Amino acid sequence: MDTRVTRRTALGIGAAGLLPAPAARAQSWPSRPVTLIMPFSAGGGTDLLARALAQYLGETLGQQVVVDNRSGAGGNIGGAAVARAAPDGYTILFGTPGPLANNKLIYANLPFDPERAFAPVVLIAKSPLVVAASPALPVKDIREMVAYAKAKPGKLTVGVPGNGTLGHITALLLEKELGISLTSVPYRGTADVVKDILGGQIHLAMDFLPSYVPLAKEGQVRALAVTTAQRSTDLADVPTVQEAGFPGFEASAWYALAAPTGTPAEIVDRLNAATNTFLGSEKGRDALARLSMQAVGGTPAEMKDFIAAELRKWGPVVRNANIVM
Repeated sequence: MDTRVTRRTALGIGAAGLLPAPAARAQSWPSRPVTLIMPFSAGGGTDLLARALAQYLGETLGQQVVVDNRSGAGGNIGGAAVARAAPDGYTILFGTPGPLANNKLIYANLPFDPERAFAPVVLIAKSPLVVAASPALPVKDIREMVAYAKAKPGKLTVGVPGNGTLGHITALLLEKELGISLTSVPYRGTADVVKDILGGQIHLAMDFLPSYVPLAKEGQVRALAVTTAQRSTDLADVPTVQEAGFPGFEASAWYALAAPTGTPAEIVDRLNAATNTFLGSEKGRDALARLSMQAVGGTPAEMKDFIAAELRKWGPVVRNANIVM
């Protein structure tokens, strides 16, 4: 009798010891370096923000956070690496609209479903796109551009930094919302768009703002509008598309952290809290100001809702344009 009781007690203690193990692991996290996968090449604005955040997280969490650039396939290579990773908090994605949302709409053979593969952590920041015009185009603002486009349907060319990129689908959304017809010209990146708008080969550019700030200030291009709901502090005199008389129009680049699905909530919450603190810190504000980005922050649930809204917005645009890769 005593032996049976002892065995039951021992089994009960053993089972009880197993139950809190995940929580114990989460509480001890991180006990080694964390890898922050950046699905684009080094040196761009996205990479610079990832590195600024990684340094801050490393200081806050007490372990090094290493940025690992895995570029290619519109962010899908890096996204797939995180989707396959163990959900232990040691592999995190520094994501953008492509791998976290829009690539699901565009790539026919995407190796992961971002809504299922990732646990949202936090929406870090947004960045405007700019509608820029060649100085040779006789328009000063969006309203004049709309009038010109309606007088010459399909004659205005708009350079975008790649087929299926955010610049491309934003140009399509602009056409839809403004009731105009433009001819999109996909390039292999921003540098080629800039070269051709300066050379007069295209009339307009729909692209990420930072590369156009110095050009607009020097008068080499004319910034007609920014696409976010708020003006950019870098070009404070340039109105938003909404202010130009098209309420509800908004498109932005955005940057977020995500973890493999199944990552313990305690780890997600620690990453979320540390990132929100970064955004409110002097280091965070300086980093975002240098990159023409606007801080967002918030909860994992708010990030999940935001991504769902982005998919609802861009889904019809992509399907109507039949963009498939």
